[in-house]
Amino acid sequence: MLLPTSVVGSHGLPGWVWLAREAMDAGRLGAVDVRELMEDATQAALLDQERAGVDVLTTGEMMRVRFIIGFYDRIKGLRTLEAPRKLGQPLWDTNTPFEVVDKIAAPDGLGIVEEWKLARSLTTRRLKATVPGPYTLLVPLRLGGPYRDKDTLLADLVAIVNAECRALVAAGCDFIQIDEPHSGMYTGTAPRFNKGVNRAVEGVDAKIAVHVCFGNLYGRPFAAVRDFRNVYPALRDLTASQIVLEYANRGMEDLKLWKEFPTDKELGAGVIDVKAFKSETAAEVAERIRAVLKIVAPEKLWLNPDCGFWETPRWVVKQKLAALVEGARIVRKELGG
Repeated sequence: MLLPTSVVGSHGLPGWVWLAREAMDAGRLGAVDVRELMEDATQAALLDQERAGVDVLTTGEMMRVRFIIGFYDRIKGLRTLEAPRKLGQPLWDTNTPFEVVDKIAAPDGLGIVEEWKLARSLTTRRLKATVPGPYTLLVPLRLGGPYRDKDTLLADLVAIVNAECRALVAAGCDFIQIDEPHSGMYTGTAPRFNKGVNRAVEGVDAKIAVHVCFGNLYGRPFAAVRDFRNVYPALRDLTASQIVLEYANRGMEDLKLWKEFPTDKELGAGVIDVKAFKSETAAEVAERIRAVLKIVAPEKLWLNPDCGFWETPRWVVKQKLAALVEGARIVRKELGG
């Protein structure tokens, strides 16, 4: 298909999921209740994407907690620390940190395989799995236990991610997206982050995409300077067929860099601003797509939001998905597709 549409990962949570999570935290849900909640919430995310006409779906990440925080419950060798700030609006400094107290491992996986299997049973459409990258998983960890340097700790996180990706393939998944917003936010890691990601997908027989952005926690970017120039050399050397980048929120100025670093990779271009509360119109999305096509060949272009939708109310998400799909349809028709 020309100009296929997809999403980066997370979907807007229905209001009843927030209520159910409160009940779960209060210990009012049993294992069967949680399973039913996960199935119903995942079904809602898939149906919203299907009804909008999105070409490649994701699970919606409906039961994940604050993007990555829930994964640490499944990693052994960690001790949960107090958040540095608890009063006021939740932002980057209210995140939960973890101290490493022993060798880390995830003997039962991160839970993404179960999440993907559930979604696979609920839709016949093509499905993309989304997996946090090793550098992103490293962010809230404080060195301790047997680890005296971050490189050693990173190597074990790479192994955890690689095992999850291999298990996804064994379950039938043929498209995996590695999420590394960390590498856009912290410029010190950007020139070399491809090495860890490449090891994380080694031996993984699937289409690989890598998503890099400047952060979206509570709808706010982390980086003061949001410029992809620092990460492009690493993006070029990634063992991936697709790079997923944000453009809608920041304008299209960085697009010219795609030509400065020649690559045969596909670009998953962000043409929906997830940080804007108001939805774009299909005409506005089409105009953004036309701007991308001045730089990227149509056969190498995928279309998606800038980032995940977990910070966006579900009713706004549905409007934005409709604009994404209709904007793509407009330009596809202009190209004769």
